[in-house]
Amino acid sequence: MYLFDTDIITNIFKKSPSPFLLDRLAETAKNAQHISTITISEIVYGAWKSGKPQHHLRNLEEVLLPAVNIVGFDSKAAYICGSLRARLEREGLPLGLADLEIAAIAIANDLTLISGNLRHFQRIHELKVENWLI
Repeated sequence: MYLFDTDIITNIFKKSPSPFLLDRLAETAKNAQHISTITISEIVYGAWKSGKPQHHLRNLEEVLLPAVNIVGFDSKAAYICGSLRARLEREGLPLGLADLEIAAIAIANDLTLISGNLRHFQRIHELKVENWLI
């Protein structure tokens, strides 16, 4: 079971998406593919900052959301996120809040996070993470 980070989702919609990513997605059952409400928020934000917001929002609503399962940021993820944030700050390894929330959702739901940003996430030892862009 997998949770896709925002960079993975946006890669799919590039003119030349990663062929390795496309192969892995084709091999992965739909019921194992998840995105978080945090990723949806980041995509909507990016759409509104772009020159073609309606195009990107239409892709989100008509292509992406029907193809994946959506996982929310619930109280279990919130507890995990707060704990991770405090620990990483104490260790001098802070991480952006959206990344922490996505990682916490993955941990809370026992999902492997799929991200091209392994450097960010490898400092969270409880998190299972893989890069499908290479």
